[in-house]
Amino acid sequence: MPLHHPGLLVEALDQALARGLKGVEISSHAPGRELSDPAYEPFWARAAETGTVVFLHPFGCTLDERLDRWYLSNIVGQPVENAVALSHLIFSGVLDRHPGLKLLAAHGGGYLPYYLGRSDHGHRVRPDARGCARPPSSYLRDLHFDSLTHDPAALRELVRVAGPERVLLGSDFPFDMGDPDPLAALRAAGLADTPVRGGNAVRLFDLKDPS
Repeated sequence: MPLHHPGLLVEALDQALARGLKGVEISSHAPGRELSDPAYEPFWARAAETGTVVFLHPFGCTLDERLDRWYLSNIVGQPVENAVALSHLIFSGVLDRHPGLKLLAAHGGGYLPYYLGRSDHGHRVRPDARGCARPPSSYLRDLHFDSLTHDPAALRELVRVAGPERVLLGSDFPFDMGDPDPLAALRAAGLADTPVRGGNAVRLFDLKDPS
């Protein structure tokens, strides 16, 4: 989706749906705009109304020269981008205003699912962090995440905090930072026989179950 042209987003989404697509992809931000920007409200409303799956996958990293060595722009930057983007959607109240939104976050949601206590604490003690109606951690059960965490313990924690019905099999194919055997990652986390393997995707994308 062309986030740098907010006025075109609804039209672009409708064109995608008219071509038979089940969802669209967005980045974590656009130059000068976070996902909490009011200019995106019509897009969120239309996506929720149509049941469109919105896949959040960062395009680049905003930390620039601080991460310009050792591929840190991806290794560290991509999970940061996910966490920042999701936090904007949560703290700004976007998810309150559009409760039917089907948002799927890449990279297991980045760093956000593993530091929820700080988000909830800030919501309790800081008046300027109360743009959302509930504790921030509760919104993870309104979102969806792929399983690409590169660590069995992290994947189990993601399933614990988001719910087993909110995590979908992810590979990040064809990129080198992906997982060439995502089913092995599920087995290592003890999740091989759960809906993470495929059932959650069938439900989210309203597909026919191949079984």
